[in-house]
Amino acid sequence: MAKKVLIVDDSLYMRTLIKNSVVEGGFEVVGEAANGEEAIDLALELQPDIITLDNILPDMIGTDILKVYHEEELPSQVVMISAVGQESVIEEGKSLGAKEYIVKPFTSEKLLEVLNKL
Repeated sequence: MAKKVLIVDDSLYMRTLIKNSVVEGGFEVVGEAANGEEAIDLALELQPDIITLDNILPDMIGTDILKVYHEEELPSQVVMISAVGQESVIEEGKSLGAKEYIVKPFTSEKLLEVLNKL
């Protein structure tokens, strides 16, 4: 059975790019969110296997969303995908529960390589 993925990014272009890659890779996209509030609501409602999470959203940052996921004991695996590639930000994301951190721009192959490990 295909793993279920929730895509969180404020850019429709990025969500489409990620969606096309994960669908081609055999994953099922169960939802998309453009902001932090949607990211939290959909994650709790849909309980996806994997969440791709942008770090910079209009209403909150990805690390704050990770804190909520942790508090709610959400079992989903989170892969952060962000243009912010500073080591301190990457380490913070991982310390808050992100399994992987992909820096934009990235290739479809890189995304699928990471998702297939989860």
